[in-house]
Amino acid sequence: MKNNKTLTIIDGKFTYAEAKEILMDILSSKINFHCLKNWSSQERFGKDDDIAQKRIPALRNEMKKLEGILAEAKAKNKTLKVKSDINITLLENAD
Repeated sequence: MKNNKTLTIIDGKFTYAEAKEILMDILSSKINFHCLKNWSSQERFGKDDDIAQKRIPALRNEMKKLEGILAEAKAKNKTLKVKSDINITLLENAD
């Protein structure tokens, strides 16, 4: 069985508004996921989740980059071509 899988999540041309809605929702969802993960770790263990603490600012930085791209597309009345694949690798557990 092949251990690598690929899912195509987004593949198309979008208006500024469509691209903004799709991409900002994805990033917001990921930021929210890590915020909840960090909150859960604080509640359960009394400490921050190290991975969440690194991912939240990284994702916020990506959101700022996206805002710049979207602003340029809007200002120039451009369509955005977006393609997003998710690569998944099945790993052996280290039990």
